[in-house]
Amino acid sequence: MDIPRLRLFHQRIANTGFIDPVDVVRWLGAIQAQDYSAAKWAVGLRCSQTTDTALEEAFSRGDILRTHVMRPTWHFVLPEDIHWMLALTAPRVKRAMSQYYRQLELDAAQLRRSNASLTRALQGGKQLTRLELRTHLQRSGINTDGLRFSFFVMHAELERLICSGARRGKQFTYTLLDERAPRVKTLERDEALARLAQCYFSSRGPATLKDYQWWSGLSPADAKEGLELVKSKLTCETMDEQTYWFAPSTPMAKHRSPSLFLLPNYDEYIVGYTDRSAIFDASHTEKLDARANPLFQHTIVLYGSIVGTWKRTIKKDSVVLTQSLFRPLSKAEGRAVSIAAERYGKFVGLPAKLE
Repeated sequence: MDIPRLRLFHQRIANTGFIDPVDVVRWLGAIQAQDYSAAKWAVGLRCSQTTDTALEEAFSRGDILRTHVMRPTWHFVLPEDIHWMLALTAPRVKRAMSQYYRQLELDAAQLRRSNASLTRALQGGKQLTRLELRTHLQRSGINTDGLRFSFFVMHAELERLICSGARRGKQFTYTLLDERAPRVKTLERDEALARLAQCYFSSRGPATLKDYQWWSGLSPADAKEGLELVKSKLTCETMDEQTYWFAPSTPMAKHRSPSLFLLPNYDEYIVGYTDRSAIFDASHTEKLDARANPLFQHTIVLYGSIVGTWKRTIKKDSVVLTQSLFRPLSKAEGRAVSIAAERYGKFVGLPAKLE
């Protein structure tokens, strides 16, 4: 079993197939998005014809939302999925956050007050920045010092009260979730468990139950139950005493030209698994930055394996991509990097210069 090749195929990196960025988010279910510009490229990488501008427009319209869900961190999700996904995963997240609530002296009464205040501020389709919301809470007599404000906002997201609005310049805004994404039929718990598991193993397999439990943020028992509900639709193979689950499929034939991609940081190809040994040689750890984790860096992926990192510098008339390779590349592989750089340049709408 060629794990990297199958993952590239199922994640729609090596087999794009999508034209509409909404279909990319629907396929992956949720895409980690704390680095907003990188998350847009994660979608663009899997979409044959979209651009950064088109993704920004989809985000502004509310076709794609951004909120805290699962582990928790920011993710891109669709309006059709946000309610059931939060209903399934938010209770466990809130329990995990309770220790921070205690440290910040945020009790249930204060959280209810902040929820009510945020709701009043945003009623009528308003989209307000973090600074505007903080000011509103302060005027309501709510202490927002330190990290308290961030946890007020995150709690409101987990309560399905607020989500992302359109950006105002480079500033993010929030709006009421029920106005941005009116509630659709709620899934029963078993339906939600099955749907999330099916989504994960279809779009990210081969993966283990442990991988899925990490990615989803579900309890081990709930993750196992979800897999049990859909395992009849999956296939599995065992390697090194690990059982890997994935959807039956026929990956594309290998091409003669090198299979090379420029991945953003936090890409689902890396963040979606607990064990990254199939795609990253630990002997290259010292070549990473001080955090010593490929998850936090833009990576160059060749035949499914990480062979280097890259950085971008946006200039007035170009985007400069600087590569740091773990090993020398052949001429064909070097040409593949240039092609990948040109593709990124087209995405951001600037000529790409590779250094």
